[in-house]
Amino acid sequence: MQRRQYLKTWLREERLQAGIKDMSDQLSRRQLLELVGKAGGSAAVYQVALALGMMPGRAAAERVSVAKAPAGAGKNILLLGAGLANLCIAYELEKAGYQCTFVESSERIGGRSLTLRAGDTVDEIGQPRKVMFDNESHLYFNAGPARIPAHHHLLHGYCRELGVELEWFVNDNRYALTQDDASLDGKPVMIREYMADARGFMSELLAKAINKNIFSEEFSKEDSERLFEFVRRYGDLDEKGFYKGTARAGYASGGMIEPGVKKGPLDFSELLKNNFWKSGMHFPDGESQSAPLMQAVGGNDHVFKAFLPHLKSTFILNAPVISITNTPAGVDVVYSHEGKHKKISADYCFNSIPLPLMTGVDNNFSGKYREGIAKARRGKLTKIAFQTSERFWEKEDIYGGISWTNQPVQQIWYPSHGVYKQKGVMLASYTWSRTNSEAFGRMSPEQRLEDAKQQVSKVHADFPKYVENGVSVVWHRMNHHLGCTTSWSAEDKEKYFKTMQMPDGRHYMVGDQISYHSGWQEGAFSSAHFALAHFNERVHKA
Repeated sequence: MQRRQYLKTWLREERLQAGIKDMSDQLSRRQLLELVGKAGGSAAVYQVALALGMMPGRAAAERVSVAKAPAGAGKNILLLGAGLANLCIAYELEKAGYQCTFVESSERIGGRSLTLRAGDTVDEIGQPRKVMFDNESHLYFNAGPARIPAHHHLLHGYCRELGVELEWFVNDNRYALTQDDASLDGKPVMIREYMADARGFMSELLAKAINKNIFSEEFSKEDSERLFEFVRRYGDLDEKGFYKGTARAGYASGGMIEPGVKKGPLDFSELLKNNFWKSGMHFPDGESQSAPLMQAVGGNDHVFKAFLPHLKSTFILNAPVISITNTPAGVDVVYSHEGKHKKISADYCFNSIPLPLMTGVDNNFSGKYREGIAKARRGKLTKIAFQTSERFWEKEDIYGGISWTNQPVQQIWYPSHGVYKQKGVMLASYTWSRTNSEAFGRMSPEQRLEDAKQQVSKVHADFPKYVENGVSVVWHRMNHHLGCTTSWSAEDKEKYFKTMQMPDGRHYMVGDQISYHSGWQEGAFSSAHFALAHFNERVHKA
């Protein structure tokens, strides 16, 4: 009775927030989906909408084919930044007969596509350091892009064309854990148990709503029966529509040579105290988080490395850009190299320098273009990884996937590769919270590792005893980047994004920052092909 009263109280509060004044008021389909979505996420909304006859659509990216370079002048291309977008552009342009030169501020190619292995350098401002992992092929972690969704068609196309071998990346693992200090005395619980009970409780609520026929658009008897049966199956309710636990949460005992004994349901109030329902519960339903996902075998830096054997381009490294000037005939760029300022001229320029860093580069761009650059905001993300003496998580039946915690480390990733190896590299923190990342940024590298160890021990009590060494990447402190994703406010994006997509003179801004998918490799490729399409049409109209 206590649980049913709690459910009734929760539903009343949610109805009031949805603008439904009285329990006798009828729910519209929209209000029903809003309530289901708040508790069950986009997957639940989709399934209920599907049961009511609604269907989603999908779209695919298109690859641009660059026509052969025109005879005579106009073939010299300058690329500022040697990340994925410009590598892609050079690859396509060189096939068409253009000559490309890269000017890159750092000592490495690849931009934020960064995989760290034994002996690599973390180039953090004021405190560079070496990665101390053992020199074994499976001991690495992707400090930059780590996942390849199935619908990232341009990325898959290049992996196929360039021979980049892919393997599965486990993003959603119901055997992983969720932990919140405010719930269950801070004890972690398996995600499968949390999800099963949450679905059961919410399905019981919906079953009661169906039985009372409180919807503004009256369902037919057949529709009501089908929807009731749907929620029964969705939440594993009994024949009367009540939730009494489910084997989906895992057995308390038995299930092999003895009958399985169901776990008792968790207290619904404890489930709601755990903030997992706010994001983690729906995370695998995200536009680019839905299974299946993949990763490059041996590290995602193999994606950008696959372009290099096919390029004849000149690469000028350790060369920060000082100024960019549009001229009637092309673009002039001044950069610093080997202690001197040097000038290079080209017919066209593709620029992937992070927009927040572009505010420090002298230029003669148009007013609105400069305004758009100035309005861009840098993302603050942090990853902290540890090499462990044992893959202890596999002894807890966790093979890949993500655990969630309300600690500042936010997410804990278990490697999808290297199963049954003695050692592994576990991502002990992936946080995209500005507050959390700024706090980690104020710590020394040693303090970050110690702090992360203590936080993860709330999820895995014995974690510190397995740690051998670790490494942190606080992206807003990384040289030549000073941030990760790039974004604008909704108002500024509406005002400036289309301007930034177009060239200013013969200068193009490119990269995932000039896409609606910032932080993803597909965003970089999409931006590259958008710029190439405009460039191709422009050149062959001239």
